[in-house]
Amino acid sequence: MEKNRFRFWILVCIVAVSGFSQGMLLPLIAVIFESSGVSSFLNGLNATGLYIGVLLVSPFMEQPLRRFGYKPLLIFGGLLVLVSLALFPLWQSFWFWFILRLFIGIGDHALNFGAQTWISSFSPKKKRGRNIAIYGLFFGIGFAVGPLMVSLVNISESLPFILASCLSLIGWLFLFALKNELPEQDVQVSSFRNTFKRFKQAAKYAWVAFLPPFTYGFLETSLNGNFPVYALRIGIPVENVSAFLFAFAIGAIIFQLPLGMLSDRFGRKQILSIVLLLGFICFSVAGIVEHSFYGLFICLLLVGMFVGSMFSLGITYMTDLTPQELLPTGNLLCGVFFSFGSLIGPSFGGLFIEFMSSISFFYFISAIFLIIFIILVGNGKKVEA
Repeated sequence: MEKNRFRFWILVCIVAVSGFSQGMLLPLIAVIFESSGVSSFLNGLNATGLYIGVLLVSPFMEQPLRRFGYKPLLIFGGLLVLVSLALFPLWQSFWFWFILRLFIGIGDHALNFGAQTWISSFSPKKKRGRNIAIYGLFFGIGFAVGPLMVSLVNISESLPFILASCLSLIGWLFLFALKNELPEQDVQVSSFRNTFKRFKQAAKYAWVAFLPPFTYGFLETSLNGNFPVYALRIGIPVENVSAFLFAFAIGAIIFQLPLGMLSDRFGRKQILSIVLLLGFICFSVAGIVEHSFYGLFICLLLVGMFVGSMFSLGITYMTDLTPQELLPTGNLLCGVFFSFGSLIGPSFGGLFIEFMSSISFFYFISAIFLIIFIILVGNGKKVEA
């Protein structure tokens, strides 16, 4: 029990460092590029490097985990992140920074994939939702704290990268205190070809559980990437935009653990259905009160509270539905669907704002939630592995 607790807290802390690096890089590089005269299109394109890295490496991630175990994968991911962060100050170049972000995407994916799979495997079912919720909570806290580093560019553009790499180094060193374990194996020989066969098997069991991570990825990047543009077009001041995004982030942190514990008691599908429905209602109301500061602030705070746990709830639901030997594959696909949603969210949101300017952006998001809610409720899968 003590061994599991020690391992658990090291894993959630390294995930917090991963969230911190991601949360810092998005606004930090955007600000640096903006002040350097880089166009908004290229600025956004550079930000996709992280998610492209996740998608590129995903088919190759499961085989080394099954062969070498959790600890080597985590050490590799942590080393890649801290070295990439340390290299940013060496040369400010669009493509050099794009490649570094791609490497950080690979490293962060290794960290998150390894940590969430390991936590899922050793957590008893009655505490699984709680443990994954704490995992999501620590990532969210790190992601929320990361943007605070942006103000340090007034002292030195290199300072935030140096501090982040030092923090990553500390977390990385703690990984060496863990005892390595291998995931439960199936009868197949672990190979690249069998990885795609496992993708199909995991999707057969738990495809519906991949939809919440996809939706959350879509929502997160749409809110951070599209909402500021939409807000400025309808006359919302810049300082209010920051307050609204902060409200969403705080709401997600506040309710991460309570929703995870509720899912342990009442079931993952039931809680996911409720939060998707509440998300649809809150975004619909947000479209009505979007010109009221307090109305929109409360709506986005509530949205964060209700739907900010969708990624961790999706992972836990997948764990319930998937056989133990397919857990690494299921966790991998949760990350793939989150990254895919993160990639297409800003594109679809941008197109909606451009061509449907007479309709509130919040109605577009609420429609996504309604569609996913209908699919989840309509899915008859009740048998949990």
